[in-house]
This record gives sequence, structure tokens and C-alpha cells, in this order.
Amino acid sequence: MTVKSIVPIRAIEKQFWTWRNHRIAFTASGEGSPLLLIHGFGASIGHWRNNIPAFADAGYRVYALDLLGFGDSDKPALEYSLELWRDLIADFWTEFIKEPTVFAGNSIGALLALMLAAEYPDRTEGIVLLNCAGGLNHRPEELNLPLRMVMGTFAKLVSSKWFGSFLFDRVRQPHRIRGTLRQVYGNREAVTDELVEMLYAPSCHPGAQQVFASILTAPAGPKPSELLPQVQCPMLVLWGEDDPWTPVKGSQIFQDWGKRHPVTFHSIPKTGHCPHDERPEIVNSLVLDWLGDRERF
Repeated sequence: MTVKSIVPIRAIEKQFWTWRNHRIAFTASGEGSPLLLIHGFGASIGHWRNNIPAFADAGYRVYALDLLGFGDSDKPALEYSLELWRDLIADFWTEFIKEPTVFAGNSIGALLALMLAAEYPDRTEGIVLLNCAGGLNHRPEELNLPLRMVMGTFAKLVSSKWFGSFLFDRVRQPHRIRGTLRQVYGNREAVTDELVEMLYAPSCHPGAQQVFASILTAPAGPKPSELLPQVQCPMLVLWGEDDPWTPVKGSQIFQDWGKRHPVTFHSIPKTGHCPHDERPEIVNSLVLDWLGDRERF
């Protein structure tokens, strides 16, 4: 495993690490206790651009990486799964961090943080979950029959040799990305040209369509309810109240868990699926206050 030259991307410097013969982009800044940030579906390191400096300036060693298949990391034709990314993060920890870490994630990144806490308790000092996903994909029983059929047909078409490229090209157009963001961001002022371009550019990379198709047909992975009994560390749960993808009612399982375990919960009004990007000042303050209370760790 090798580290190559640093490449400046906007205000964030990315480095590249070789994992299982694939190039993985990551960044590291600041000094202090380690904090690893894990992005959600379709996002990348840049989604944390308004958080990394605040955490680093507050005295933390902040790491973030582009999961395999996203951002500036390679996009090989593989069967993608939460377990694949869990292994990636676990190996990254072994290579670069090597001490108990706070894992923070958004959406599927939050579910990955929960998996790491459950499966690697000795590596986990705490976790921060932002609008935690219930799975990599919706489970069939979670969808009504008509929607289940629509999603199944769409997944087959985007995986198709003949229609896949055409359909993916339609889905990834900047105006469609902007439209989706405006649906899931409660704070529409955060939907900027920079954000749209950050999500659009990786979709132009070779292999992006195959990654998209693989993830759409991937197993949903473990449920939070299956992971929570194995979690021993303190947990901060933040939730945008206006999220249509993972509605705030999904936070109830964590609030109930918090009646018997060390869980701190905050809902954030007028905020959607990505609180760290929509309301970075609020999220940064809540995270730093929680991290600063060392008695909880």
C-alpha cells in the first residue's frame, strides 16, 4: 500500500492510497485526537468542505476519504456493498490512524460508522450519525408493490448493456442533480453551483455507471436495530427534521436506545438529508460541544 503525491482540490488537499490495487483519495488535516468523516451515497470528501477546517482548528486530526466508487477514488466493476466499504475503512484505520477514533458519517456513511462501532469496538471512541440510513437500499418489504416494481425495473434498465449508459446519462445531468438536491435539502440556499459540480464531475469518470448500477442492486446490509446491541461507545445522533429520504421518525430507534445507553440526540429544524452541508455552523458546534465533553468517553 503506497501513498502518492498530494493533489490540491479546491481548498482541500487530497492524497492517494492504494487499497487492493485500487486508488483511494483521502485527506488529513489538523493535529490531535482522530476524527474520521464518511460521506453518503454519491458524495465525496468535498461534502465535508465546511466541516473539516472547523474540526481541525478545534484540535482534532481530521481524516476523510472518497469511498471506492465515488469522488476521485477508482470506480472498478465490482459488487459493491456496505461490507466492502467497511473493510476499506478498517484497513485505512490500520494504515494511517492506529488509535481509538470517532467515526462520523452522513446517510450510508452514518450506517458505516455504526457498523464500525459494532464490529470494531476497540477502534471506536465514539460515533456521530447524521440522518443515518436504514440500509444501502430499501428492502423489498419496505416498499409497496407498485413502487417495488418501478424500482426493480429501473435497476434492471440502468444495469442494461443497451439502455444503461443512456439512462445514467439522463440521471446525472446537472439540472437533474440540482432538482434532486432541492428536494432533499431543507436549506435550499445550500444548493450551490459548487455542490452540483462536485456531485456531477465524478459521474463523468469511467466506470461510474457500473458503480451506480451495482449499488442499486446491492444487498441492503445490516439494519441499525441489528447493530445497536453491539455498540458500546457514546453516540451523537443529529437529524434534519425535513428529510424526505430518511424521515426524522427513523431517529426514534436511537432515542429509545438512549434511554439506557449514552446517546445524545438533536433534531435540526428546516434541514434535510445533509445537515453538515446545509447547516454547517450548527452541526460543527453540536459536534465540537459533544466531543469536548471528555467525561462521556
